[in-house]
Amino acid sequence: MLSYPSGMTVSSRALGVLSDALRAHRNQRRTRWRKLPHGRQALLVVAHLRKGETYADLACGFTIGTSTV
Repeated sequence: MLSYPSGMTVSSRALGVLSDALRAHRNQRRTRWRKLPHGRQALLVVAHLRKGETYADLACGFTIGTSTV
């Protein structure tokens, strides 16, 4: 289970679909490693789109740098 300190609810299926799409896109583009695994990146995207979280808030919540967000 993935968590983000915001109190939002997201179905595991929705996160799974987005996570699978991110994984497929990374494999297709043969990108290098990322700071966040595809599951955490999916959660970050949902938090930004659904709650309108700022990059600074997301960086703090995911313990990554603002430029990484």
